[in-house]
Amino acid sequence: MAGTKSRRRFIATGVACALTGALAACGGESSSAGKDGVVTISVNNMPPKTQPVDRKYFEEDVKAFEKAHPKIKIDAREGQMDPKTFSAKLAGGQLEDVYYVYFTDPAGLIQRRQGADITPYVKDMPYFKDIKPEFLKVFTGPDDKIYGLPNGQYSLGLVYNRDLFRKAGLDPDSPPSTWDEVRAAAKKIGALGDGTVGYADYSKNNQGGWHFTAWVYSMGGDIAVQKDGKWKAAFDSDAGRNTLRMLRDMRWTDDTMGSRQLLQIEDAQKMMGAGKLGMYMAGPDNIPTVVKQFERKYDEYGVAAMPGPATLGGGNGFMFNPKASPEKIKAGIEWVQWKYLNPDRTEFEDKRASDSDVPIGLPLDRLFTGQAEAKQDAAHAKYANVPTENYKPFVQRNAEIQQKVEPPNAQQIYTVLDGVMQAVLTKKDADLDQLLKDASKKVDGILATVK
Repeated sequence: MAGTKSRRRFIATGVACALTGALAACGGESSSAGKDGVVTISVNNMPPKTQPVDRKYFEEDVKAFEKAHPKIKIDAREGQMDPKTFSAKLAGGQLEDVYYVYFTDPAGLIQRRQGADITPYVKDMPYFKDIKPEFLKVFTGPDDKIYGLPNGQYSLGLVYNRDLFRKAGLDPDSPPSTWDEVRAAAKKIGALGDGTVGYADYSKNNQGGWHFTAWVYSMGGDIAVQKDGKWKAAFDSDAGRNTLRMLRDMRWTDDTMGSRQLLQIEDAQKMMGAGKLGMYMAGPDNIPTVVKQFERKYDEYGVAAMPGPATLGGGNGFMFNPKASPEKIKAGIEWVQWKYLNPDRTEFEDKRASDSDVPIGLPLDRLFTGQAEAKQDAAHAKYANVPTENYKPFVQRNAEIQQKVEPPNAQQIYTVLDGVMQAVLTKKDADLDQLLKDASKKVDGILATVK
């Protein structure tokens, strides 16, 4: 599910070690440099003019990069990778040399040979060894070669109202870490009355299916599995049934989810902003949205990791045009590293962002370990303008649980799973086994089209 673009506005992740010397040794047979040795690369992900601050920062970064790399010119373009037009752009020679993708895209692009193998060019890239393996794995093909680099990451957890926790006699510094604890906390919060809802969840516009997926992951299950090269639905399982039982019990037995259903993200944010919601499933990037839209304070909110052994995570990154020359690929890697994967520039970006009243210190885009992570953490701590201690439950436990990506053909699957969420939340006598069985057959049909 989307969301990483908004995170980009709220936190600057890093950036500024020249790679020119490091990558220059990775040569190639053909040359695309001009007579003066300058390589021009086309890149997308430039913010639109409707985002003037982001656009201004991007343009400043292009100028700074070109000054530091006089042999590289950036042809920046708006937008990201559009699956509907991608193949035509590639065939017609219109695809950018460096193009933005979501974590759900690389597997198919690699299989169809629509991304360049960058393995020879990243071995000497600064901080490459500090990138978390689970995110590099997203861009790694069956041949163990690397076809892209991550630049943004999110994990779903629980956003919660610390004030309501206190009023309900709960410790806001020790939020729930199991679904049984979530249920118990929701009961206490719901008992406060005055329209207060203990826990809310989505069930329409594909967001219900998105959250059902996260629920199943947190229960130890899967939405789809691949066997003998074919994908099959996997949620007609104990994990799927436990998910629906918990939702049914919280909705109908406990009455802690409120009578109003068919919610989506904006509804939960509005309830949280009104001080009438204890918890909902979301990423940390939801907190600035609630604070800004409803004139709340950061101190009011905390975020916990997803209960259970796993969570739904996602993100984005960049891949490279398979038709690009080695020179363009090397230049593209230098650009991605300098702008998006450069802990040495984090302090500069944090200071610049703080001057624009952007929250610094939210637990977002944690792509690194080791020295790179330490540098970023130090910069964020220096310029933090939000209560970072409120996010410790998320940071500490999120590092211990498995991060699982969305299933293939996710949006089509989510449309089906919306119906499952809607049924259990609106029909007290919904047949849980039948819901899972029927949805599984439909999803099998969708997965049969995966290539």
